[in-house]
Amino acid sequence: MERTGSPQVPKKGKVKPPWRAEGLPGTPGGRPKINWWRFAITLLVVYAAFFFVSSFFDSSQVETVSYTEFTKQVNGKNVKEIYATGLSVEGHLKSAAKDPGSGNQSYTDFRTEIPTFANTDQLSQQLSAAGVEIKAEPLTSGRGFFLNLLLALLPVLLLAGLWIWIMRRGASMMGGGGLGGLGKSKAAKPVEAGQVRVTFEDVAGIDEVENELVEIVDYLKDPDKYRRLGAKLPKGVLLAGPPGTGKTLLARAVAGEAKVPYFSASASEFIEMIVGVGASRVRDLFEEARKVAPSIVFIDEIDAIGRARGGAGGIGGHDEREQTLNQILTEMDGFSGAEGVIVIGATNRPEVLDPALLRPGRFDRTVQVGLPDQAGRTAILGVHSRGVPLDGEVSLDRLAKTTPGMTGADLANLVNEAALLAAKRGKEKVGMADFADALEKLQLGAARSIVMPEDERTRTAYHEAGHALLGMLQPGADPVRKISIIPRGRALGVTLSTPDTDRYAYDEQYLRGRITGALGGMAAEDVVFGVITTGAENDLEQVTMIARGMVGRWGMSARVGPLTILPNDGQPQASPATLAIVDEEARRIVDECYENAVRILRDNRDKLEGIVAALLKHETLDEATAYGAAGLAKS
Repeated sequence: MERTGSPQVPKKGKVKPPWRAEGLPGTPGGRPKINWWRFAITLLVVYAAFFFVSSFFDSSQVETVSYTEFTKQVNGKNVKEIYATGLSVEGHLKSAAKDPGSGNQSYTDFRTEIPTFANTDQLSQQLSAAGVEIKAEPLTSGRGFFLNLLLALLPVLLLAGLWIWIMRRGASMMGGGGLGGLGKSKAAKPVEAGQVRVTFEDVAGIDEVENELVEIVDYLKDPDKYRRLGAKLPKGVLLAGPPGTGKTLLARAVAGEAKVPYFSASASEFIEMIVGVGASRVRDLFEEARKVAPSIVFIDEIDAIGRARGGAGGIGGHDEREQTLNQILTEMDGFSGAEGVIVIGATNRPEVLDPALLRPGRFDRTVQVGLPDQAGRTAILGVHSRGVPLDGEVSLDRLAKTTPGMTGADLANLVNEAALLAAKRGKEKVGMADFADALEKLQLGAARSIVMPEDERTRTAYHEAGHALLGMLQPGADPVRKISIIPRGRALGVTLSTPDTDRYAYDEQYLRGRITGALGGMAAEDVVFGVITTGAENDLEQVTMIARGMVGRWGMSARVGPLTILPNDGQPQASPATLAIVDEEARRIVDECYENAVRILRDNRDKLEGIVAALLKHETLDEATAYGAAGLAKS
């Protein structure tokens, strides 16, 4: 309770499919095809458009004038310099003039043509008299043909490079070719083999699940033994269980034991805004798996696309998710049956999956991957501590006993946190104290360095002592492992109680004891100070959840009877009158437990004061110290 306040590695390819693969042969495959005709035509069109547009941005802006206008400017001594090539003349005026032939447009640079009948000698004399400088180079030198061509082609070349990059990147991201990667590439996609394969030696604590998968491994190793008797390879296995229980690890271990290629993908990677992309990706994935069959395809969080159909989908019910699901159904057991490809799916919510996905011929087996028991936790700790130097005092059995309800991922994190603490403290080996501190950090949260007022600290001590004393005195309650009034996370204090052995079912007496213990903090504040504070917020959430579950889910109320009124998922399945009765019964149970908590604390006030005094002195009490402070022997 808390008071709140290694196989052969192929060469890497540049185009990667949207799934991970390991154990594949060392052939990288090809690249997505490019439609070169369309590409060349597009280049020509872009080049012509650029050349046409660039003609409007000629920086020279030379005005073409008539010969009459030219002689007029020469006679007016306004021509500064000219350049003549044959009968073509370009020049520059001393001051801007207006050309009547082009709407009196002002110009400075000009060009003109000398008529063949004109007297060039007379023109030469006029130019000399006007003091015009005649040059042998043009006034406006062009960039040249090759430089102009290069500048015109440069944007096109950049566009071509960008196009090829987009196509390859799109194929890498979406498993297909075409602009943006929205199409389907028919070429084989390069894949990487995994550096390290996982086997059943890396899996521990779930032997019963492992046994379910052993025969699949045996079939993949020696299929003839089964085919002689007419047995067929299972199409799919669904691994269902809480997060962190090792579903992904199991799938990899099956592939590693059988030494077959392994493809893995998350179901959400198939979904896109554009309808049809997900189905195309599924087709590509199974096409690649068939090429190297027998092989294993692992789809994690399959409920993202495998939910039951018929809800409010897209137009006509054919939205992207449903199309992707339909394609998976077809690939697993349809006209394009995936011979030699085993599909392993993983989900935390098997109840929401479409029935067509769970029928025999698709997911033939549903394997429950539950939380490990004490022996399983010991084995898991042994696997994760292989590379960790342990002190001789470390007992994995004792550590497993104090970690009920932890998954394999939690235990791996525990070992890592203990190793980090030992390294931080400069130790050569990880000791039991490091594991204890790491477990305390994971279960109770990281300590906060805040200074509480003395009266707040005393009230927190009574609150946590109330929780602890009720846990010690009630028969069948979980033993108190630790009490602390050091602020951790959002909590100002924490009382930790865990069972001696794993529990799988709970009777009404145990649940009432849980409610009574959770109300102990509020009851202690009421008994000692006559007030109720906000520190019981988290406790009341737990109390409400347990009480409503007893009445509405587990049939522990004679008035409601053995009915499921409040399902775990979904809306309540009852009338408003029945729901009102559920609330009344839940309130009755909580009231009775609260009265019991107040009575026990008043009758054992001396024990409560003993725990409070020890808490105020030491701030944190372990199991033995807590029971000693209360003057009780652990039963």
